[in-house]
Amino acid sequence: MGNYFYISKEGLEKIKAELHELKTIKRPELSKKISEARDFGDLRENAEYHAAKEALALLEAKISQMEETIRRARVIDPKDISTEQVALYTRVVVKDLNRQLRQEYTLVSQEESDFRQMKISVTSPVGKALLGKKVGEVVEINVPAGVLKYEILEIKPPV
Repeated sequence: MGNYFYISKEGLEKIKAELHELKTIKRPELSKKISEARDFGDLRENAEYHAAKEALALLEAKISQMEETIRRARVIDPKDISTEQVALYTRVVVKDLNRQLRQEYTLVSQEESDFRQMKISVTSPVGKALLGKKVGEVVEINVPAGVLKYEILEIKPPV
């Protein structure tokens, strides 16, 4: 996992805040549960102890993964992004040619994707297909539900 990826300053801060919470709140809570469960006696048949140990192991794995994500992150300044073609953090207005609907997506890193906010990852099928395209181009995207056909109407700068 030596590759780095681009992320917004806000996205990186969100990950750091979540990591801080896991380390300073969740980890001590689980350690306390393990200690309390240990007081129940025989550890071989102590379900609370084993559940807390398993939860702590999962938490430690998540902490490790988040630390690696932070290590690999490279903050990108949205002001440096061109709107000549679809790129990371650009907002792209497309027309779904199958349903005749206009939609606006913001292309973001995988760590920042949130479909409810129309933030799609550049590693998703739609994100990959749109990346590098220009206004007026039509893209066909194979997705599990079938084939999407989008015309790129507008490329806007990041908010």
